Amino acid sequence: MSDDKSIFSRIDELVAEEHELRTKHAAGQVNDTDEHARLRALEVELDQCWDLLRQRRAKREFGENPDDAAARSGDTVEGYLN
Repeated sequence: MSDDKSIFSRIDELVAEEHELRTKHAAGQVNDTDEHARLRALEVELDQCWDLLRQRRAKREFGENPDDAAARSGDTVEGYLN
């Protein structure tokens, strides 16, 4: 199980990778197709992390164990926007 601190740490890593990817793309080291594919994957994983944090917060708020929260699939998390 992940705790909030490790989830925030993963979010920081993903954001750093996103910035690095954009820098490499701007420098011509990464092509458009690869940049878009990786950015999409990063976006999904970030959404999953934020969703897990919201689940943990809700469980805590209602007196449940936050460790019972589980990461949901990318399809599930991304489906919230539709």
